[in-house]
Amino acid sequence: MRIDGRARSPSAPQGGARRPAEPQNEPKRSDLIFDADGLSPAALARKHQLERDPSCRTDPMAYLPGMEVIDSDLKDRVRAAMAAYDPARYTAADARRALEHERCSVEDFQALLSPAAAPFLERMAERARAETVRHFGNTVYIFTPLYIANHCENYCVYCGFNCYNPIRRMKLDKGQIEREMEIIAKSGMEEILLLTGESRSVSGVEYIGDACELARKYFRLVGLEVYPMNTDEYRYLRERGADYVTVFQETYDVEQYEKLHLQGHKRVWPYRFDAQERALRGGMRGVAFSALLGLSDFRKDALATALHACWLQRKYPEAEISLSCPRLRPITNHADVRPGEIGERELCQVLCAYRLFLPFAGITVSSRESAAFRNGITKIAATKVSAGVSTGIGDHASKYGEKSTSEKEGDEQFEISDARSLAKMYADLVGEGLQPVLNDYVYV
Repeated sequence: MRIDGRARSPSAPQGGARRPAEPQNEPKRSDLIFDADGLSPAALARKHQLERDPSCRTDPMAYLPGMEVIDSDLKDRVRAAMAAYDPARYTAADARRALEHERCSVEDFQALLSPAAAPFLERMAERARAETVRHFGNTVYIFTPLYIANHCENYCVYCGFNCYNPIRRMKLDKGQIEREMEIIAKSGMEEILLLTGESRSVSGVEYIGDACELARKYFRLVGLEVYPMNTDEYRYLRERGADYVTVFQETYDVEQYEKLHLQGHKRVWPYRFDAQERALRGGMRGVAFSALLGLSDFRKDALATALHACWLQRKYPEAEISLSCPRLRPITNHADVRPGEIGERELCQVLCAYRLFLPFAGITVSSRESAAFRNGITKIAATKVSAGVSTGIGDHASKYGEKSTSEKEGDEQFEISDARSLAKMYADLVGEGLQPVLNDYVYV
């Protein structure tokens, strides 16, 4: 099987990129690469202050006041498995043996994530495709994100919304949110993902609840990708209309996490880790998991993501579980952010391994990836894609050629690579022999 449906490896990203693709044979650093000149003076000064004086940095494992602590052993289990995983110890024989097994064990999954499995990518893709067809047929779900605010109280050095990045900040009011939703719904979209920056003081829980209630008027499915909350807050948002919650752990590597999240509530690693479980306890129908690949060792992060999802599914068998696989992208005022050593072939390997290990899980591939890659991977492992995407605030009117309700727009969180509209995405999926699905959930 050809990995992207046309060529023997997924093609380089197209559109929206500020830099040319790296040569395939060029050695790549495994660490996150930042150009200090890309940080604002305030961000750079704060970063240096925190590096010089560790006493200014809070313990990333210590909960802050108001954060709910739940009784769960998943954190320790995932961290232990991640620490014990050595991708280099696996051989070609291990990868071959993993592909011969009808069911993929944790040990098989670790082998398939390892460098030794890379020469077997075509075979992995064939097996992944068979599993996808067996459980999902040829369907691919389509959704779109709607960013309603970009204010943030965290200092995450790789994120365009971080509190020290001098971007245009904006919070949509209820009228503006509804106008954006009207425009999106007019395109035919039936599932929406609501996003904010991580600022409780600006984008409070009630504000997000109001947005959920508005979204329920226009869409069949409403997802949330906002700051982590307590169980009672998730229960409140479920009652206001939310169906599922997505939380990016960013990286499961606590040491690297501490270096990248310098201040704010997001700095607390365990509170973020347990967000999906609190959401399920709060009644959410589904939860999604992800590491932002490129922040740390992507193989270990992929392992941790899948184990987190798998073990939580066993605790809550009624829950709908899905995975995302975003890679780092350039951000406003910082074009040099890039995903280290994980290229499209490595990403394809991760996705195929995900499908073999978690055959029933949904897999989302975002507009961070090129159209060519997304066209190919939806025929192999992915079951959900975004379309009509903007990561800015209040710009859907101008995007769709309609009159805006605001004189300004808020800056984007990151650059997208695939800017196809719903109509174009739908037509392209049909052209690939797939069946686009806008909604398969009916409330009675």
